[in-house]
Amino acid sequence: MTASATQLNPPSWGLDRIDQRNLPLNQSFTYGPSTGVRIYVIDTGVRITHRDFGGRASYGYDAVDGDNVAADGNGHGTFVAGVAACASYGVAKNANIVAVRVLNSSGQGTTAGIIAGIDWVTANAVRPAVANLSLGGGASSSLDAAVRRSISAGITYAIAAGNNGVNASGTSPARVAEGLTVGATGRTDARVSWSNYGSVLDLFAPGVDITSDWRTSDTATYTGSGTSFSAPHVAGAAAIYLSGHPSASPATVNAAIVSAATTGVVTGPGSGSPNRLLYIGGLWPSPYRWAPGDTREPTTGTHAGERGRRR
Repeated sequence: MTASATQLNPPSWGLDRIDQRNLPLNQSFTYGPSTGVRIYVIDTGVRITHRDFGGRASYGYDAVDGDNVAADGNGHGTFVAGVAACASYGVAKNANIVAVRVLNSSGQGTTAGIIAGIDWVTANAVRPAVANLSLGGGASSSLDAAVRRSISAGITYAIAAGNNGVNASGTSPARVAEGLTVGATGRTDARVSWSNYGSVLDLFAPGVDITSDWRTSDTATYTGSGTSFSAPHVAGAAAIYLSGHPSASPATVNAAIVSAATTGVVTGPGSGSPNRLLYIGGLWPSPYRWAPGDTREPTTGTHAGERGRRR
């Protein structure tokens, strides 16, 4: 049995946007439970001691140093993890975060290192699982293949479209059709000029002036922009869906999120892009209810900078 909860005056506008069909924002964020789902953040590492994770974050693998201490020396990974699942700024507020470090403290990495991180997730993920890839570069068949193997193993992927203002068909891993590729919108629902576009995108999500956790202390925050921060909104949405449908395949998760998205509200989505904006309403099962005439109450569970360095 499941129930939604509402966060009043969410501190990041992106949350406020994805639980309602149309503007203006209503200063609240209603979300479903995400208990039992792990989100693998394949990035620069995560500050797992940040208070906003509430003990739900852990280290997985560090492909940069070849160990299992995926600490964040950059900030990007902690930010992404926060958008996906932290208590204050996150979409999936009950999900667990697993840090997989494939980018160094400068935010750079090798294709081989990124593939190693993805392969680690493929081999070690505890399902139901979501992975987030807020990274990318030129076309790479080997990187694309690694993502496809991971998806075939039952892991849902949210992937940033990229921040070069070009068609994402030439960008890996954004062009992987089996993933959920996400472009960025601003406060007026317009695609921002630097967001990649095209038919390889699945939908858009907020990606401008997003606030989340940061690596410099256990209470630090940061505000930034980029498709890197759009993708984890979708990763969080996938975690909410999987919490209520733990056996769902990645294709089923993708279809549910794409089907639920709000259509026709994105201004200037770009040539070939789908006009779909993330909407999480209805991604979790409704609570059981007694039939009309019953006198008992139902019992339900309750759940109370990128710009300039975008990617």
